[in-house]
Formats: sequence, C-alpha cells, structure tokens
Amino acid sequence: MDMQDAKPAVILLSGGLDSATVLAIAKAQGFECHTMAFDYGQRHRSELEASAKLAKQMGAKTHRVMKVDMRHIGGSALTDDKIDVPVGGVGEEIPVTYVPARNTIFLSYGLALAEVIEADDIFIGVNAVDYSGYPDCRPDYIQAYESMANLATKRAIEDHPLKIQTPLIDLTKAEIIQKGIELGVDYSLTVSCYQANEQGEACGVCDSCRLRQQGFKEAGVADPTRYQ
Repeated sequence: MDMQDAKPAVILLSGGLDSATVLAIAKAQGFECHTMAFDYGQRHRSELEASAKLAKQMGAKTHRVMKVDMRHIGGSALTDDKIDVPVGGVGEEIPVTYVPARNTIFLSYGLALAEVIEADDIFIGVNAVDYSGYPDCRPDYIQAYESMANLATKRAIEDHPLKIQTPLIDLTKAEIIQKGIELGVDYSLTVSCYQANEQGEACGVCDSCRLRQQGFKEAGVADPTRYQ
C-alpha cells in the first residue's frame, strides 16, 4: 500500500512486549500508525523511554505522551509507593498491580485522538490468556467500550464507526512473541517489568516478568530482557 493512501490508526504503546507487537501488526496491515503512551504516575519512566524508542524505530507517524496523574487516586501498587509490587507469582485473584479504570482512561484519550486525525481504528494490546486477570482486558469489556465509543463521537454518528482492534486478545504470550519475531520486533527495546530501574533493567520476579520469561521459554526464543 502507498503510505499516502494508508488509513490512520491510533496505537496505544506502553513500551512493553505486547504493545510493541501490536504496533508491528498494525504497521504490517498497512496502517499509518499514531502512537500514544501515558505518563500516569507509574513507578518508573523506563517504559515511557522504551515507547519513544519503539515508535521511532518502528516508523510511527507521530508519537504522543499524555500526562494523566493517577497517583492522586492511587489504589494500585503501580501508582502508590506504599503498596508493594507482589513477587510471589501469578495467583487467582486480581492483583494489586491492577490500576483502577486505566484502560478506560487510556482508550478515551485514544478515542479523542482518533476523532481528530479521522482514524476509525484504535489498537490496544490487551490479552485474556496469559495475563494477570485484569477486568479491563476481557473481550466483554472491549466490546462494551466499542459500543459506547460509537454512541459518543461525532465521527461515528456521521457514519464512520470506530473499531477497537485487539489482535492479541486470544493469543498466549509465546504466540505473541512468535508473531512479533516474524514481524521483526526488537524485544530488547521493550520494558514490561512493573518495577524496572532507571536503566530499564527488569526485576525478574514480578507477575509481568514471570509471564514474559515463560513466554520466551515456551516460544523457544532467547530472552533479550536486561535484568537487574
């Protein structure tokens, strides 16, 4: 496809493994990619630096960092330093790393940008297989948000319905990694750890690190993650 004819799309790009894969998928599908990251008061800025590097390296048309201070709300180990990040392994209950309403807030910013750049697609790397059980990663939630978005926007009312694209939602972490490798994703640039240090080095023991490690192992791919 001639890039002049490419359809614009908004890609929510955290800087982690999943969102980098989503960006690669959107690019491979011929979309003009406008990436969006969020400075929401998370424990470290390493993932924001990673998202900027990925956007540049993978040829995003534009990259934005939105400031949303969720530390004023708290309620999560990622936005409240008084709550420890759990390191005992992935359990059955929704962990304290769940950030209340995070995906709803992020998708709403993406929705606003989609209206402005006349995009009919928002890509998000939610996953309902190998994940920590967050309620805003489920297919039912995505379907409900999409329905709401198509009632809430001028563009949708004027016969340009919006689609929330979730290409990873039914994939295992290993399958995600295999897909990314096929598309040339450099996973050494990504930061998934909930408590990475300033150099972007991962702790290796939080839920996100454990899921990532297991994914590389099952995919039969060498883990390029830099650990503390």
